[in-house]
Amino acid sequence: MGLSACDGRADGVSAPRISFVTMGCAKNEVDSAAMARALSGAGYAVVEDVEGADVIVINTCSFIQAATEESLEAIFEAARLPRVAAGDAAIVVAGCMPARYGDDLADELEEARAFVPCSKEDDIVAVVEAIVGPVPAAAGETATSAGAPAELARPAFSYVKISDGCDRFCSYCTIPHIRGRYHSFPYEDIRTAVAREVAQGAREIVLIAQDTGRWGQDLPGGRDLAWLVDALAGAFPDTWLRVMYVQPEGVTDALLAVMAARENVCSYLDIPLQHVSEPLLRAMNRPGSAEKFAAAIEHIRALVPDITLRTTLIAGFPGETEGEFEALCDFVAEAPFDYVGVFPYSREEGTAAYDLPDQLDEDEKAERAQILRDVADTACAARVAARIGRSYRVLVEGAEEDGQLYGRAQCQAPEVDGVTFIEAGEISSFVDVVITDTLLYEMEGE
Repeated sequence: MGLSACDGRADGVSAPRISFVTMGCAKNEVDSAAMARALSGAGYAVVEDVEGADVIVINTCSFIQAATEESLEAIFEAARLPRVAAGDAAIVVAGCMPARYGDDLADELEEARAFVPCSKEDDIVAVVEAIVGPVPAAAGETATSAGAPAELARPAFSYVKISDGCDRFCSYCTIPHIRGRYHSFPYEDIRTAVAREVAQGAREIVLIAQDTGRWGQDLPGGRDLAWLVDALAGAFPDTWLRVMYVQPEGVTDALLAVMAARENVCSYLDIPLQHVSEPLLRAMNRPGSAEKFAAAIEHIRALVPDITLRTTLIAGFPGETEGEFEALCDFVAEAPFDYVGVFPYSREEGTAAYDLPDQLDEDEKAERAQILRDVADTACAARVAARIGRSYRVLVEGAEEDGQLYGRAQCQAPEVDGVTFIEAGEISSFVDVVITDTLLYEMEGE
């Protein structure tokens, strides 16, 4: 993520300026937004640009090694900014990297003034105050007029976290070590967050977590994800609601019934399967098999015939034979997924899979991942093309430089599933279109 320039402090009594650089997934975007709100509420000026900032908070991702390297590059890029290099501005490293690497990170990264792991992000005001001091009383309204970070300025959709942490301990995954044990957020807090985003212009709310399907299991009252989605859909009838990251066992008939009954609940499920080989899934510490997944998909489509399905898969897990990889490709070619995300296995220290035998080399993992992507593109593009001639409601999101309007239908999740190009409409409004053409994952409507 590039760093851009802005003017410096306007005067000696301005509120200290805080800028955010957010790496990784949407969950980090939500965390950055929460820290920005806390700092703004304390009187600091949260600004979008970074060169004139007094403190740059880099919210890092460290899920896999590649994400760690990207976060490190963002830190080093910030350290090269003139004010930081001169010692007039400070870097705060927040999020996953401090959570994963702890004191070792502080010993290695002299560029950072402070480290804030995920579990301590509520302390961001105290951390910033220790660096630049409290907001001067004479700063007045500077903070509230200085603007908001880009994460808070997206009118069409917003992400809302419904839980944090994970108890699954998949053998390849670092999330439980970074985010801690699973805990649901109370309904009242979620509803408040949704209401805030809707008031700020969001027409779609995307409910996210590491494991959304488990929501409510650790709360009193017997509420579950289906209850939550239904309650929010009733409370915000003019807002689309979308659920992401539902593990296979979290797809209940009750949840599917809500999707079928509520027009403002997107008939869309992102179900990470990771693989279809039962032995490999057991090595991943995950349930399932090709047969069970195929039966589940058939059942889902029987209850919600027009549902859109996305999955994620790992290629090159330790011990993956050529036969198991070919079976995975065959499953993707035949199964009715609309979208498939493919990732080569990343060997991460501290995970159980790190020490498994029969590790594949990097070239083999990359080659298998690309083969699987090609298979998925062929299969999924055909499903997207089958939408030609059908009518869809589209949420208008913006316009390209040439003025071409674009938006998304309920079958397109933000940032991952492409967009629908349209002829007319007001940004942040809904328009009904007929799909006239497709190009891989993009659609055109009139």
